[in-house]
Amino acid sequence: MNFIAFLILGLIAGVIAKLILPGRQGGGWIVTLILGVVGALLGGWLGNVIFGVGVDEFWSLSSWLLAIGGAIIVLLIWGLIFGRKRADA
Repeated sequence: MNFIAFLILGLIAGVIAKLILPGRQGGGWIVTLILGVVGALLGGWLGNVIFGVGVDEFWSLSSWLLAIGGAIIVLLIWGLIFGRKRADA
């Protein structure tokens, strides 16, 4: 998959992760989209390590599931880190 397709996959995965996990993760939509790209990287890496499947093809269901799963993980971690700082302040 080329770089632009990977960015698009990550951006869409970030939006889907935000829709699955609504709430106050902080940072707004721009941060959510960036976290989606990071999540797609994480999901591809975890999929390759655990299942031997990576984020290789744009139209592959496994690519989408790994990217969305990784984005959810990153969004949860982001919410745990920055959600608590706002609550304490």
